[in-house]
Amino acid sequence: MKRCLSLTLAALVAVISLMLPIGTAPAEAAVFAPSGVERLLQVPGLASEIRTAAPEPSLSQMDARLLVILLLLGLPILGTTLAANKPRAYEGGDRNEIPVIAADILYEGAAIGVVPASGHARPLAAGDRFAGFAEAKADNAAGAAAAINVRVVESGKIELSVSGAVITDIGQPVYATDDDTFVFSPVSSVFVGFVHRFVSAGKVIVAFNALKYQDPYGNRTKRETISADKTLDAEDTGKVFFVDTDAKVVTLPAIADGLGGVKIVNIGAFGTVLVAISPAAADMILGPDITGADNKDLLNTKATAKRGDYVVLDLGDADGYVVTEMVGTWAREA
Repeated sequence: MKRCLSLTLAALVAVISLMLPIGTAPAEAAVFAPSGVERLLQVPGLASEIRTAAPEPSLSQMDARLLVILLLLGLPILGTTLAANKPRAYEGGDRNEIPVIAADILYEGAAIGVVPASGHARPLAAGDRFAGFAEAKADNAAGAAAAINVRVVESGKIELSVSGAVITDIGQPVYATDDDTFVFSPVSSVFVGFVHRFVSAGKVIVAFNALKYQDPYGNRTKRETISADKTLDAEDTGKVFFVDTDAKVVTLPAIADGLGGVKIVNIGAFGTVLVAISPAAADMILGPDITGADNKDLLNTKATAKRGDYVVLDLGDADGYVVTEMVGTWAREA
């Protein structure tokens, strides 16, 4: 029996030696301690069989070959493997826990905001960082700040009632003004996610990821809504305006006044809002495929206007303003 085992070991080592040329050690061999080889070579008769079966290998080659032998023979491998269950603490990929603000209740399903000044969770409010949706109620009405945590779902898809949502709003950014009010206007609100699927009028599936998704208007913090005719001035430089009412006119100051870098966005549903941008009598608006002419409005054509259409206007020369960015169908007034 011993002789058969020796022959088997010798044959195995010989085969393995052909697979591992002298001077070439597999990367896997590096993970096995040299003591494993030394202890195995102490087995009576085994060392001589291994040494005579193939040319003298390096220590790392020996480890690799002996490991294969042990696996083939079903013998135990020296190491510290588990022999009993070992519970571990796992963190779900789309869950998080955040300490709750003092004296407040966060209800299941609430949009959760993180207070910038303290890092505590609360029902979302303007100025917060969106952290996800509460998976369960967290009642800290009688507790100090951080007395309990709220467990939030920080990424996924959720059905929400979004004011004014229609079937053409797929891909539109969605904002929240509190923990249960969702809108398309980025003014005085917090970015939540994007419309993933239309369900019914005013109801959509929103894809959200509190750590990865970015507010598309995030680089402009000065935001205003235009619901009536408005005349801009130099102090509106760098702002973004969201027009939500049909046939309202945004009037530009004379080019010499210094207004520049202003972004004007149509925030109305598809085909419902005409945006008109009117220059001063002696100025024109120049842009891609737009023939300049003094005192002619730039129009976001109502029939094809989409939520999110916009232009960015900057200072040109003495002739007037220049369109530096444009999304949607815009044309010069006839």
